[in-house]
Amino acid sequence: MFHLRSLAVLFSALASLTIAVAALAADLQSLVTNLTAGSFGDRETAIGALAASGDARAAPILEALGAGQLYVRTSDKQVVIGKPSGNQLALTEAVSGAAAGTATESELERVRVNNRLRGVIEAAVGSLTLMSPDARVRRGAADSLFKRPEPAALGPLDAAIAGEKDARVKQAFAEARAAVVLASDATVPQKIDAIGIVRDRGDREALSVLQGAANNAKEPEVKAAAVAAAESVRQTLAAWEAAQNVWYGISLGSVLLLAAIGLAITFGTMGVINMAHGEMVMLGAYTTFVVQEIIRTSAPHLFDTSLLIALPLAFLVAGGVGILIERGIIRFLYGRPLDTLLATWGLSLVLQQAVRSIFGSSNREVGAPSWMSGAFQVGQINVTYGRLWIVIFALVVFASLILLLRKTSLGLYMRAVTQNRPMASAVGIRTPRVDALTFGLGSGIAGLAGVALSQIDNVSPNLGQGYIIDSFMVVVFGGVGNLFGTLIGALTLGVVNKFLEPYAGAVLGKILVLVFIILFIQRRPRGLFALKGRSVE
Repeated sequence: MFHLRSLAVLFSALASLTIAVAALAADLQSLVTNLTAGSFGDRETAIGALAASGDARAAPILEALGAGQLYVRTSDKQVVIGKPSGNQLALTEAVSGAAAGTATESELERVRVNNRLRGVIEAAVGSLTLMSPDARVRRGAADSLFKRPEPAALGPLDAAIAGEKDARVKQAFAEARAAVVLASDATVPQKIDAIGIVRDRGDREALSVLQGAANNAKEPEVKAAAVAAAESVRQTLAAWEAAQNVWYGISLGSVLLLAAIGLAITFGTMGVINMAHGEMVMLGAYTTFVVQEIIRTSAPHLFDTSLLIALPLAFLVAGGVGILIERGIIRFLYGRPLDTLLATWGLSLVLQQAVRSIFGSSNREVGAPSWMSGAFQVGQINVTYGRLWIVIFALVVFASLILLLRKTSLGLYMRAVTQNRPMASAVGIRTPRVDALTFGLGSGIAGLAGVALSQIDNVSPNLGQGYIIDSFMVVVFGGVGNLFGTLIGALTLGVVNKFLEPYAGAVLGKILVLVFIILFIQRRPRGLFALKGRSVE
């Protein structure tokens, strides 16, 4: 008897469950049917009702509606989702998800939406994904609701906040809830509290929400609070924008440092105006291109290390060409700066044409390894990994060069020749050999700059021409032959350029910087940090 009663209870529970499931399916069916009828305003109401159901099957239906893939089959008025499959559409039933065959566009009637409904759909889908097991999906849903707040999402947000364990996601939920409160008929104290939460977020989306609240507020207290919060966010964004420009300036300054540091050595030690220095940068970039082409065809698995392989090769190629230039041309022209300028300018044209003959005149692609791809946020500052690695690389090259000059015999000889060439020669230093090695070192560092620049600029025969004038400005401004002056000069000019560009434009900004440097060297002809020594004095 006991077993019979247990079976009866079990069958009763199963029957109740079946009835409940059938009722839920019927309710969902009616909600989906409501999407297909009436005006756009009626469909907006139906979208809100479907989202409020919390049914997991509602999200793909709404996504299909927003993508223009929700149809009513003409033959039986069945609501289906249609996705392209050849010349026809593969159909699935909207509610059950079961396959429903194929059909052509003429056999279906598309459920149409406008731009406003697409925004409502995006917010509705966001509310349905608030309980996703993936934290990234939940945070994305919160961000979607923050940008497009819907009062109907307030209940799901409260439930999501109550059950959320991840602190960052919970904060995103709280911010989304504040935006929804501002778009709802909440009380004045609730809206003022919400304004504080949105203000603390402090980004451009927060400013947009606050401006909307200020424009739509009916209560004077809410309007005043929203206006004050929006002004606070503007000030915060202005500070972050200034910090972003400083970062861009440091990034540009690191590029200028790489391009100018080799020039600072050759110009400072030998007094040679080397107009072919930009072509040493170009040779480094083309060396990187050749290395990557060999790796692509012979060892694709080494692509992520291609830049590390290219660095020493670019240094050797550019440095070797630099030594040949010094031994073949420059050594006959010491003491004649105008002649060295004309000779190296002609040499730069020869090198450009040689590269055109070998590689062609079109730009060459140099890929970025995976560890230089992507970006991350520091507050409101966007930092790309590529630029970050270039800044680090420039500082490493600078520090290595300082160590070479301070801790090696070559560095000692270079400093001696820089400070007093006749005395250095008199005490037995082979100044011609130091000149050749110094010119090769400066050219090799320019080759390293070419490896870095291949990641942010077009690799072409004209690559170096865009940096040669800026490099001379950096060297003259910082102090001829002074490496620390070159560092300060590069970073200063980079930051100044980035602050001038929004107001004067890139070209006029550079002209203003040039005028500033001309005026500056009238007062300090030796630059910021002048070298000391008998010959330079």
